[in-house]
Order: sequence, then C-alpha cells, then structure tokens
Amino acid sequence: MAYYNSEDRYGYGDGKPGNNSVAYTSTVQLKEIQKTQPLRVLSEEDWKFWQTYGYVVIQQAIPQEYVQRTIDFLWEFQEMDPNDPSTWYKDQLRDHEMKELNNSGMVEAYNAPVLWDNRQYQRVYDAFVDIWDSEKLWVTIDRANLNPPNREKREFSGFIHWDCDTTLDPPPINVQGVLSLVDSTPTMGGFQCVPELFRTFEDWKTKQPADRDPWVPDLAGFDVEPIALKAGDLLIFNSLQAHGIRPNQSDQVRMAQYIAMTPAQEGNEELREWRVRSWREREAPQGYAFPGDPREWEKTKYPQAQLTELGKRLLGLENWNTNR
Repeated sequence: MAYYNSEDRYGYGDGKPGNNSVAYTSTVQLKEIQKTQPLRVLSEEDWKFWQTYGYVVIQQAIPQEYVQRTIDFLWEFQEMDPNDPSTWYKDQLRDHEMKELNNSGMVEAYNAPVLWDNRQYQRVYDAFVDIWDSEKLWVTIDRANLNPPNREKREFSGFIHWDCDTTLDPPPINVQGVLSLVDSTPTMGGFQCVPELFRTFEDWKTKQPADRDPWVPDLAGFDVEPIALKAGDLLIFNSLQAHGIRPNQSDQVRMAQYIAMTPAQEGNEELREWRVRSWREREAPQGYAFPGDPREWEKTKYPQAQLTELGKRLLGLENWNTNR
C-alpha cells in the first residue's frame, strides 16, 4: 500500500489506508512513462497491457523453495496447523480500524527474514525497474496474507476499493504488488480488480457526481475480474486500479505476500531513518490499516533479516550512488 502522511497533498491521514514505509510523488503517470531502459522481465506485450489495464503478472518471480519457506513461516507465525483446519479459525490478535480488512487473513509480520529474502530477490526487483524505468528504488515494508475458507466465525464478504484519493487532480501515482504463495482458483479468495474501469478511468470520472466516494467506486456497468496466479507469481498493479480481496469460498487456504517498490526518496532523511529502524528493530508500520502483532514475535522469536547489497539499497541502509 502507498503512503502519504497526514499533511501530504494526497491526504493519507487518520482513517485512510496507508503504509509509512514509502512516500513518493511524481508528475508522470505510470501509464504514460516512456521507456528509456531495456525491459528486463516484462515483454513488450506485458508493457502495453500494463499501461492499458493497470496490472501485469510476472510469472515465477521467486523460486519454489522461497515460496515454501514463506508458507512454513506464515503457518508458524499464525499459530495454525496446515493439516488441521480446526486451528484456522482463531480470533484476530487485534481488530483492524480499516474494518473491511477484518477476517481477511492479514498476517502482522513485516521484517521476518523470509519476507526480506523475497523482497530482495533479483527478478522481483527487475520487474519493478521495468515498471518505473528506474533502478533506484525502495521496497515497501509490508505484510502477508493467510486467508482460510469462510467458515465458522469468519465473516468476510470481500471488497473493492482504491488505496488513494481518486478525486485528486492530477491523480496520485504509485504502484502495489501481490506475490502469490499458492496456485489460486476463482473461489479461493485472492486478488480481484476492475481493469476496464482503469482503462476508461478519465472518461468515467467526468460522469460521476462531485460528491462521489474517492475510495470506493461505483461499479455499475463494470465486471470485477479475479486474477489467477500460480505459486511464485508476482502481480503488480497501479494504485489507480480498483482492487480488493474476494471471500474464500473454497476448501483451500489462500496465501500471499505484499511487495511493491517506488523510486527511492534518499533526501527524506526522516523516512529513511524510520525504514532502517523498522528493519533493525523489527517494527511494524504505524497507521490506520496496520494493527501490528501484540505478541511482538518478530522482535522476540525471529532474528534480524540479513540483507544483500541489493537489499541494503532497497531498504535505504545504503544509498544507490554511494555507500553510507
């Protein structure tokens, strides 16, 4: 999820979604970027689809052994047994202020070693280099998802929303990503979005009432599409893409990690210091959508993540131009 503080022109203050691990603004819309660097991961067809429909799927972004390590961690962190469905329906450790996320399976882990291993994997990074046409990126410090079938005391109907105020002019510019850890099916409760609304957004916007909800679209006339992913696939989407999570109506568990990258803000020393402290002290983002783990297991049960040279720059521990 993108972040802008309460004083920012994009208005991510109290009561709105946001993640204080990145802060990025620009004057060039993502769908209008003219490539100056050769594509690393995306094909030309992928690039055109991304700019037209606001999302793209990177197949096998991480190896299967990384996928399995992440799965094992999420089961352990959630204190659930993958072979015993009776353990899948514990109460949330904390309720979400962002109420549509309640019972959606959010895992309040942000700096575990396996999560950082996936963030600093070269193919994941290269995909975002393609998206931004820039090598100097920071990665979001975000969480994961373990979403069991909707049974027993789980009440979750799914949702579609934006993570930015879409009434702003010019529109906010940012990108988000979902790394699937399982092979998804249409009924499993995974990612859904509205590609045709993204394609026609500017025209659609002129026909909406002045007091429309800037965070939740009127979907009359549009189809919500589930996006099928295989384990290890990375879905990247424009923050102007209306999106959400479907209810899990299958007999399987949906698992994913949220990963995105934006151009590094190396001149923002306050933000850089927070990012490094979050990694070093295993601190969660603070905000409306992030209740955190009251057990503080990342501080007490798991070691500090080891960063590669790429990872140090994606965090901000080292600058892209020079070593700190």
